[in-house]
Parts: sequence; C-alpha cells; structure tokens
Amino acid sequence: MLDKIREFPDEIVFQEGGPCISLYQLTHRHSPENKQDIVVFNNMLRDLESLLEEKYKDADIDKIMKAFQELKEDKPFWNNTLDGIAILANKDRFLIYVLPENVENKLSVGDSFHILPLIKTFQSAEKYNLLGLDGNDFTIYEGSKYELEELEVNEELPKTIEEVLGFEHSEKFLNHASRGAGNRATFHGQGSKKDEVEEDLLKYFKYVDKLVLENFSKLSKLPLILVALTENQGLFRKLSNNTYLMEEGINSSIKALDEGKLTSKAWEILEVVNQERINSLIEDFNQSKANSLGSDDLHKIKKAIMDKRIKIMMIEENRDISEELDKLVTQVIKDKGQIIVLKEEQMPSENGVAAIYRF
Repeated sequence: MLDKIREFPDEIVFQEGGPCISLYQLTHRHSPENKQDIVVFNNMLRDLESLLEEKYKDADIDKIMKAFQELKEDKPFWNNTLDGIAILANKDRFLIYVLPENVENKLSVGDSFHILPLIKTFQSAEKYNLLGLDGNDFTIYEGSKYELEELEVNEELPKTIEEVLGFEHSEKFLNHASRGAGNRATFHGQGSKKDEVEEDLLKYFKYVDKLVLENFSKLSKLPLILVALTENQGLFRKLSNNTYLMEEGINSSIKALDEGKLTSKAWEILEVVNQERINSLIEDFNQSKANSLGSDDLHKIKKAIMDKRIKIMMIEENRDISEELDKLVTQVIKDKGQIIVLKEEQMPSENGVAAIYRF
C-alpha cells in the first residue's frame, strides 16, 4: 500500500521485524535539475535490491520492489517534488514524505527504520500564527518555516473598522488619517478630533485582539507573531489579553511584505526563541547529569531506555549511528520520550548523544 503522508511518527516505525527500508533522497523543485532525480532514484533502487538479496533472502523481494518501481515511473510525482523525499517501507506498507528541506542521499535496510532525518525535518516544522494588522483591517495566517497560509475568518463576524465601529466612525478615522504606504495612521490637528480617532483605533484593536484570541489562539495554542507598523505594535500590545502573543513582532505593514519575506522574518523570530529553549535544555541536562538524572554515556542511556526512563534524548545531526541506536530512538518515541536533533556545536557532549531522565 502506497501512502503520501504529512504526519510523523506513523505506526509503521513501531512495527517489528525487517526488512525495514529507509530511503532519503535530495530532490529539486524545478527543471532541468529535477530531471536527474529519477536517475539518482533508480541507482538507489539497484543498491536496495542488492541489500535485500544479501540480508533478507527469504523476503518477498519482488513484492517490496514493486512499489518502488511504480514510483520510479510516476512522472507527475517527480515533476512536483520539493527539496527532498523520505520513504519508509516494509512488506506491507510504502510511505512517502515530500520534504521542504534538503536531505542527504541515504539508504538503510535493517530490522528498524532510520528516522532521525525525519525527526529533524518535523522538528523544524514548528507552526505559528501570524496577525497582520493595520488601521482598518486585519489578516490571520498559520505558518511554518516553509509556508504561510491565510486562514478564513467567519464571514458572519465583522472584520474591518467600518464593520466593527460603523460607517460614521470609520469615515471619521479615514478623514483624519493619511492613507499612505501601509495605511499608517497619521493624526492631524489638536484636541478632540485626534483623541476620538485614536479612541476608535483602540476600540478596533481591542475587538481584533478578542476575536483572534477566541477564534484562533485558544484553539491552535500556537505562538502569535504581530505584523504591524511600530506605532500600531505599541497600541495593540498595551491592550492585548492574548497570552500567545510573542514579545518580538515584525515592524512593517503586512502589505509591504510578500509571502517569502513574511515567512523568513517570522522564522527569524522563532529561531531566536528556539535557541533560547536549546540553551535552557542544555542547562537542564548539565544540572541533571550532575545529580545523576542525566548522562552522555551511551551504555547508561541504553539501560535508561530499557527502563523507560528517558524524558529527553538529544542526538547530533549527521552523526553516523548504529542500527541498534535506531531501535533505541524508536523505543524512546514509543515510550512518549522526546527526541531532539541538534547541530554539532549545540550538543552538550562530544559523544553525539545525551539524555535527561524522567526521575
């Protein structure tokens, strides 16, 4: 059975007994580069068949290879890939992940799946909400490192300042605000007119804050990044009751940035937060290790895995690991432990592995 899926982990990783096939391949989004992807895949299939004949002579190799051969002939698939693919397959299932980031070409055949590259990819796919706010309208998005999707607001709910405050109020606002680049609200004159306009803007922002909190943030529980001009950032944050609103925002009109720039700027903010989390995690590890509640000794970690004591296990990316460690990684996930893949310079040990125990 062939499945093109987006969720991880899938139950296949917990199924015991080989052959468990893990294939990772760098792919290309555009022609002519992607013309070579099928050639590379075909070469990997030759290696796969040789490995199966060498290690699993009693397996139904023809049945296993059939799904791979069908994929090789699927031209629409190869014309619509992203930056990488991952395939997990056994005698019963054939799963394909189309990945939005590069992977190294790698083929593994054994009694367990090699899933660290997939863990790393999904670890980088952290989601967030993004609120684009100007003086008379707003947009709400869900995004990740790789993409941004505008979310629909219930059409029965007022959305613009005119719909929320009424035509008279919005006309008063627009007449006393210059509608230049990014709908920047520039107040004219002195006294009550300026005060009334700012009061209307505050009312509108308060409405938007409540709508986003009740209809999006409380449901998704995702961090919220605000995209607004500097003065609107300040006004909105003063009145916001949204605990998911991040301290750092994007100081720009939402209309001045295309999707690529928005995604890039949002991920820069999240990367800072993620690095702070990693720093905190390393501090926790060092303290746990000092109190014998953590270790970077693989033998001690193995015992803790067998005892179901792993809370968090850190593994260095691109470190060659044995099939035995592949099995241990799967066991940690099965026991509801967390696997985090870190860069070499982020690792708190030189062994390529470190763990914090549950108790």
